[in-house]
Amino acid sequence: MRGEFLDLSGARLYYYAAGSRGAGEPVVLVHGFPTSSHLWNEVVPLLPVGHRIVVVDLLGYGRSDPPRDLDVSLAGHAHRLVGMFDMLGIRRACVVGHGIGGGIAQWLAVNETARVSHLCLVDSVAFDVWPRIEVRLARAMAPLLRHMPPGAILAALRSRLLAGYMDADRARRSFDFYLRPFSTVEGRNALIRQLSTLNHRETRELASRLGAIRLATAIVVGARDPFLPRSVGARLHAAIARSTLHVASDARHFTPEEAPTVVAAAVTELLRR
Repeated sequence: MRGEFLDLSGARLYYYAAGSRGAGEPVVLVHGFPTSSHLWNEVVPLLPVGHRIVVVDLLGYGRSDPPRDLDVSLAGHAHRLVGMFDMLGIRRACVVGHGIGGGIAQWLAVNETARVSHLCLVDSVAFDVWPRIEVRLARAMAPLLRHMPPGAILAALRSRLLAGYMDADRARRSFDFYLRPFSTVEGRNALIRQLSTLNHRETRELASRLGAIRLATAIVVGARDPFLPRSVGARLHAAIARSTLHVASDARHFTPEEAPTVVAAAVTELLRR
């Protein structure tokens, strides 16, 4: 396993590669808010051999650069992933996205169809269903948050996100990885930028185009997700013709951590289709 930075128009994205190259399509794993490539640590070893696995930190997360004035909408992140594909020589790949990463994956499947071989949406935002109260509150409070110390903001975020895990100890360990980049003043400003951009408008616009997706697709949901109801996965399954639905019975929102075998099995089955 090796990690590297890619310079995409002046912004560095961190990624690491795993697996082994073979005849199979590459698999690109895309995390959501406010996580990082760490989300997939237990999924990667379970993925089938013969596939190049690429795990990325989106701009503003993990080891990647802060976003500053760059676009961090779903489309903005998606365009950078296409640039990453080009730099890594990836013609097309199985794209697996969690949370807002699932929204980015939907954008790619609809707008860059030739670059996507298979699609996997895990606990994905979709339609007009996002964690609406949190998103609205964060957007409304963004100007005030700029005057708060980073530690106070992160404490509030930790408290809210704890509900996304069955295992509180696991949550605390993971938060140490996920929230570290936001612990400085620059990191706080990057977090506020991400929060301010969270908006269901993009996935609502994509919704009418989901029926045009003809890719083999897997949809994975945590049965106890408190942020995005299980019905979102059912709606995605109904909207995308060649989709399968997989339910992790003992997971909440962060299913790649709490049920890595379910996620890996869904991707493995998907790659055979």
